[in-house]
Amino acid sequence: MRKFLTIISAAALTACLEPQPKPEIKQIPVSEFTIETLAKDFKAPWSVAETSQGYFVTERGGKLFRISDNVKTEITGLPDDIYVAGQGGLLEVAPAPDFDQSNELYISYAYGTSKANGTALLRTVLNGNVLENKSIIFRASPPKTAASHFGGRIVFLPDDTLVLTLGDGFAYREEAQNVNSHLGKIVRLTRDGGTPTDNPKLGGKPQIYSFGHRNVQGLAYDNETGNLWEHEHGPRGGDELNLIKPGQNYGWPIATTGLDYNGAKISPFKEYEGMTGPVHDWVPSIAPSGLAIYRGDMFPEWNGDALIGGLVSKDLRRIDLESGKSVSETSLLSDLEERVRDVRIDQSGAILVLTDDPNNGKLLRITPK
Repeated sequence: MRKFLTIISAAALTACLEPQPKPEIKQIPVSEFTIETLAKDFKAPWSVAETSQGYFVTERGGKLFRISDNVKTEITGLPDDIYVAGQGGLLEVAPAPDFDQSNELYISYAYGTSKANGTALLRTVLNGNVLENKSIIFRASPPKTAASHFGGRIVFLPDDTLVLTLGDGFAYREEAQNVNSHLGKIVRLTRDGGTPTDNPKLGGKPQIYSFGHRNVQGLAYDNETGNLWEHEHGPRGGDELNLIKPGQNYGWPIATTGLDYNGAKISPFKEYEGMTGPVHDWVPSIAPSGLAIYRGDMFPEWNGDALIGGLVSKDLRRIDLESGKSVSETSLLSDLEERVRDVRIDQSGAILVLTDDPNNGKLLRITPK
């Protein structure tokens, strides 16, 4: 961290301000909704995706399931090198935009060993209940030793490229500012793992799309506005919701509203010149996971708002977004007392929520009462 602090000017100390108090968060109870359990008995589920074949759900321990007509079927053929330890394991499942024709799935996971691990991206074809034609199209480098902060969220953009989130590796936080490392970055790839020619030219890793991230656990593209949103975990405080633009530096660990786990300051700066600050942040942390931008008819007053799962807060947060700015925050479903790992909007406009119980995770479908 010292090498970064030496470049900080005295004038920038004006940014070292205490955060302003935030208004009280409105609570909306479960009784306001109809909640249907689509599937249960998942062990530490991580990701859900809806397709014409049903719902796909990953378990971090290394299993992939399809839920169709109330039947849960395990999909086999996953890679042999899934590293299940700490926060690592099987992460996101993302159907290709042309899944109905291609049967292609993209799957992120932690690869490697305790001495050398990172985030990998698999491209594969589903044949019945088996994954075939498997190809590892990306591995984050350099590998690390920490079993934490793997990122792993996947989103396809309208130009048929995809973006993948990567964590900083916890003990490797300075790497988030190093554009010769994948750690603490969002990368953009072609569907075969190549580098789009219009990616930002930032350093030695041409896949980098944005940098200065900690551990990105939510990612969503809003087709109506063309905005790419992400959220990431802070340490003690400093969780962030960010509007992602190519080539921008999102500040970690130079600028943060969070403290280290021992209570020490990570940096004196809450914001810093030339770095992009969050649209919304949380102090204390809610441990956000899963992100959707609501578009649908079931909750028309929520159109364009962000829905964010809370692991520590055990709720679903709605951030009212107006012209790319956070206007207000609401807590939903807190009386369920469930950790929320993922959130999606289904084709009907209902909200899909994946709860994070290590032994009885559930896939819930939420509609207005």
